Amino acid sequence: MGEPTYEVVWPLGKSIGEAVPLARRAPDLRGKTVCQVWDWLFRGDEVFPLIRELLLERFPDVKFVDYDVFGNTVGPKQREVVAALPDLLKKHRCDAVISGIGN
Repeated sequence: MGEPTYEVVWPLGKSIGEAVPLARRAPDLRGKTVCQVWDWLFRGDEVFPLIRELLLERFPDVKFVDYDVFGNTVGPKQREVVAALPDLLKKHRCDAVISGIGN
């Protein structure tokens, strides 16, 4: 009576979502508005300012909308925050989004 034997074992779950095509990239960020969206988990408060600084060096007229405008995408109000994102992105005229860290 050793270990049980199984005919089929698959360690990965069955995919239930459909692939969605990615949005087209902005050719560059000159004069664009970049929105920062964060799950408030891993060091975004340190990483986003660094990204902002580096992008401003390359694109001095890029504008940013900080992550605190959008809310915590993984917190207790996750459903409401994520549901509100499309309207907030439009409201702030976001041309590009940096979603981090781990979203």
